[in-house]
Amino acid sequence: MVLALLIKQGILALVLMPWLSLAMDVPYIRQLAAQYNLSCLLVFGDSSVDPGNNNALPTLMKSNFPPYGKDFFNGHPTGRFSNGRLASDFIAEAVGYRKIVPAFLDPNLKPSDLPHGVSFASAATGYDDFTANISSVLAVSKQLEYFKHYKIHLRELVGAERAEFIVRNALYIVSMGTNDFLQNYFLDPTRPNQFSMPQFQNFLLSRFSHAIEAMHRLGANRIVVVGVPPMGCIPLMKALQNKKNCVASLNKIAYSFNARLLRQLATLKAKLGIKTAYVDVYNSMLNAVLDPKKHGFEEGSKGCCGTGTVEYGESCRGMETCSDPTKYVFWDAVHPTEMMYNVVAGAAIHSVARELTS
Repeated sequence: MVLALLIKQGILALVLMPWLSLAMDVPYIRQLAAQYNLSCLLVFGDSSVDPGNNNALPTLMKSNFPPYGKDFFNGHPTGRFSNGRLASDFIAEAVGYRKIVPAFLDPNLKPSDLPHGVSFASAATGYDDFTANISSVLAVSKQLEYFKHYKIHLRELVGAERAEFIVRNALYIVSMGTNDFLQNYFLDPTRPNQFSMPQFQNFLLSRFSHAIEAMHRLGANRIVVVGVPPMGCIPLMKALQNKKNCVASLNKIAYSFNARLLRQLATLKAKLGIKTAYVDVYNSMLNAVLDPKKHGFEEGSKGCCGTGTVEYGESCRGMETCSDPTKYVFWDAVHPTEMMYNVVAGAAIHSVARELTS
């Protein structure tokens, strides 16, 4: 019945034409959010959903300088690894909260912001705490600790009953995993000496399950998990392996891990009795990279910053950029543009509408 409603209201157009703005379906999305009492977004993960928590950390993994934020409100760099907003920001706006999801560690965060949701995410982190330790960023365990702090502040602000309602009815977004492979397993000898690739994937899945179960104990009932993107199509990975096309071996690993992640999510859904949704960012990005024009882009092989092949983070600082980032899938040599994040947000909204309200 819900699926029929979505078709009637046109929300499925987000999948059929993902390059279109979410704006056309906002009234319908907000109607569903109100119908199912979605209270806010609470976000955990890496640079794909970090709006600037790393600004407060002693780490080199930051982007709070130009040209990052070039197309953000007032052209202001916030710590988001993109030219503008992230998928989580677009989702928050679509369901009627605010136009952005703020960083929990933002010194400008006001108590009145808390009921509308925050992000605990930290660029360069992963499901494996060792991944976070490599770059001195927030491990999942630390993000969950900050979530406990959030709950305390929320209770002080709105009272125990309202705080419980907000936490129980929030939409939890979990987006990480890429760094576990690219910055951990493939660059540091520690994990390869302990695990084969299949064993490492098993280890990551065990850490994923531990994180979801901990989140559930803290009140999470509606959890959206974002898969790993096609790592072999990331411009930096292609440059490092001197490949013009996507690196097939890396994409194979990402595809395999996502399949196992989806199965593990189904197991957790049954075990914990929670609502879950999976966002297939792998195919969303792969399609855009392989056939940019069909999906509303013109350039899918390189980023907009600098040469677009190796620059990201600090090496992107002060670099010249392309004239029109909306035509690019990638902003720097690793991270998507605001336009690509809008596509991912569309896929996420569809998945949430289909799964969480069924």
